[in-house]
Amino acid sequence: MTIHITDFARKRHTAKAYAPRRISEEDMAQVRELLRFSPSSTNLQPWHFVIAETEDGKARVAKAAAEKFPFNVPSIKAASHVIVFASRIEADEDYLQRVLENEEEAGRFAGNPEEFKPAMHKGRSMFVDIHQKQIGDGTQWMAHQVYLNLGQFLLGVATLGIDATPMEGIDTAVLDEEFGLREKGYASLFVVPIGYADPDADYNMALPKARLPEAEIITTV
Repeated sequence: MTIHITDFARKRHTAKAYAPRRISEEDMAQVRELLRFSPSSTNLQPWHFVIAETEDGKARVAKAAAEKFPFNVPSIKAASHVIVFASRIEADEDYLQRVLENEEEAGRFAGNPEEFKPAMHKGRSMFVDIHQKQIGDGTQWMAHQVYLNLGQFLLGVATLGIDATPMEGIDTAVLDEEFGLREKGYASLFVVPIGYADPDADYNMALPKARLPEAEIITTV
């Protein structure tokens, strides 16, 4: 039987309750790879992730939901792991050089590094300057890259049989302080509990998907 990527897109859902089941270390290794290998504009990779894998770690994340979004606390605490997605606040020259050196170490400029390396840096810097200096939306632009990561992540974990719950219902200021993110140059955006949905408590698991018709959302020219 042929399995298509759309089979996972149709099957995955936002889990509303989690069973007390742990994600294996082998699968978590793949989860971390999904986070690393997401696409981003100009390969900027403007993200940082905090993975809470212990009860204490999940309790620290739950602090960000306790006051304003208490309905999210149970899923945060019951999930196998919880991932905090954060975005860079600014892409300064030091960071751009770090990305560039990493690309060179990976062999992306093999053959003609004298030409390809400066050309890559110039092109990436151009887009960074457009957003940070001309338009003034650099922080939002980099946050958009993290949302690109989220889209790939949700589909990717679904192929592993792992359920997920993307949450913007958290107090990002609490998360930033709890994990010292701003001191590292990042700001949190959302969290994603992952694990295995509880079939007896997750009402969303059995509900049919509701999507607008293709003719309404796609124009072919």
